[in-house]
Amino acid sequence: MNLQDCIHTACLLEATARKPGNVHPGASFADLAYNDFVVSAAAVAPILARSAELGVGRAIRDAIRATAETAGHNTNLGIVLLLAPLAAVPAGQTLRTGISAILSNLNSRDAELAYQAIRTANPGGMGEVDDQDLTDAPTGTLLDVMRLASDRDQVANQYATDFEAVLEFGVPFLSACHDFSVNWEDSIVELYLRLMTKYPDSLIARKCGQGEADESASRAKSVLDSGWPQTSAGNAKLADFDSWLRAKNNQRNPGTTADLVTASLFAALRGTVIESPSVSLVRKHANRK
Repeated sequence: MNLQDCIHTACLLEATARKPGNVHPGASFADLAYNDFVVSAAAVAPILARSAELGVGRAIRDAIRATAETAGHNTNLGIVLLLAPLAAVPAGQTLRTGISAILSNLNSRDAELAYQAIRTANPGGMGEVDDQDLTDAPTGTLLDVMRLASDRDQVANQYATDFEAVLEFGVPFLSACHDFSVNWEDSIVELYLRLMTKYPDSLIARKCGQGEADESASRAKSVLDSGWPQTSAGNAKLADFDSWLRAKNNQRNPGTTADLVTASLFAALRGTVIESPSVSLVRKHANRK
């Protein structure tokens, strides 16, 4: 699977898996539907696949512009911010060995272009900060500004930690999944729950407060501890969790966790530690009742 296919497939798998609290084929938000994520995946994959050639900052900016032109909504800012540096790692290197150099070589122009992308996407709950606020021109490199935000945003935290949650947690989990090409949806939902348990969702924290992010982590753990997906009690817990996340007009949407899932899927596909179902099978699965 080439780099563009890895990116597209990772985005499509994540969007299609019926994860609690997220948009998927069976659940929409007032302003977002599953097809918005499908067309966004197709729009950004060829751009992000050229991250090494374009530069990380330009790849981020161009991918978000393509999303705005295609979907008209912010469907994938976190995904793009995560995948651009990962996709820039040279083909002959593993992500673990190559990502540090990519991050260290980011410059102030990368930061300027990433800021442009963030303003275009206009994500909710960003607020204002004293240093390197999005309304100002950045004065540091993209790595510098991400480090400043790393204590309040899990996407930024990946830059500050050489993608620890993705490469040290997400990929090892996926590599241990039995027959991923068949059991991919449950595997993705489980990864989502485990990531949320370990890393309380920072989008929920920004929108609703850290207390609700911590509660979402506790509820995700409760689903896993109840035996999901093998037990009726576990399936009931998952349904209750989904309802809780969707309350308050989807304010508790664990969007950052979904972004980490996509990056983990990309890394696992690039590293050939999982075998993906075909895109046609994923699309057929999306159309089921």
